[in-house]
Formats: sequence, C-alpha cells, structure tokens
Amino acid sequence: MKINVVNRGHQPLPQYATSQSAGMDLRANLDAPVTLQPLERRLIPTGLHIALPAGYEAQVRPRSGLALKKGITVLNSPGTVDADYRGEIGVVLINLSQEPFVVNDGERIAQMVIARYEQGELTEVDVLDETERGDGGYGHTGVK
Repeated sequence: MKINVVNRGHQPLPQYATSQSAGMDLRANLDAPVTLQPLERRLIPTGLHIALPAGYEAQVRPRSGLALKKGITVLNSPGTVDADYRGEIGVVLINLSQEPFVVNDGERIAQMVIARYEQGELTEVDVLDETERGDGGYGHTGVK
C-alpha cells in the first residue's frame, strides 16, 4: 500500500528494519536534545505528516528496547493517527525510570504500525446474549 508523506523534518522517512517487520521506526525531529526527567512526559515531534487511505490507521507504539533498557514508553499506547488527520505525527513519551533520559535528534523513539479497521454501528438493546464467560472480568479464570 502506498502512503503519501510530507516530511517537514530533517530525518529520513521511516523504514521497516526487516522484510517481515510490522512496525517502522519513528525518529525524533529536534532542534536540541530533550531531557525527560523521571515520570515526565513530553510530545516529541517527528516532522512527518501522512495521508492514510480510508479504513486504515497508524498505531504509534513503544520500542521494546527503549522500554526494557531505559524505561521509556509511549504514554497513550497505542496512539492512533486517523486516516483524516493531516497534522504532524507527535509521540507522547514518558520516562518511567528513576533516571533522566535524553532524547536526541534522530533517535528512534517509537514504531508505527499501519492497520485496517472497521467502524461499528452501535445498536442499543435491553439485554445481551448469554456466553460461557458472561460478565467475568479481570482475573476471572484464576490461577491454573
């Protein structure tokens, strides 16, 4: 699928790291480094604007290496870029570690996954059909 991109930043376009990667890396597009203090969150610009086809979204997700090694994650994970959004893609990063973290220009800060979606039509009813699970919520199956 072709996706039109306007790159108003100075980083290369995102690419897939391998032939079967689901996500492509997003890079910070900064004039100066940004330091995230412990528990601080910031919107990090990418310089990218995209035009997705109807029925698709771009999901902005954490990079597993940053999350594991540095405690840096995407706060609203996954963040959704709607098909009709034309503004700059920003990444809401949060530092969940106990150490300051410096985001440098060009650093790979998140990954973007393109996904198909459907819009549902909600129909109000008085009762729902019965299932084996019923209304069993978090942890309802216990430890096995």
